[in-house]
Amino acid sequence: MPPTADDLPSRVLATRRRIGARVRTLREDRGLSQETLAHSVGLDRRTVSYVELATHAASIDVLVLLADALGVPLADLVRDG
Repeated sequence: MPPTADDLPSRVLATRRRIGARVRTLREDRGLSQETLAHSVGLDRRTVSYVELATHAASIDVLVLLADALGVPLADLVRDG
């Protein structure tokens, strides 16, 4: 069974929140709704919401899809700072 949020070190949760905030900022900068972004890569809008709110761990596959749709390298989503 995967660890729950309570089992994760705080740095992991902070990174998840930072990635979510970066996705939201990039999406909003491009004038995209969560629905439009999700549809463009074949995801459900809730998945984009979960990533942005950091309520669920995003798979690397989802992050790659979002980075591609937002026109940035994956590294831009996960970079620190």
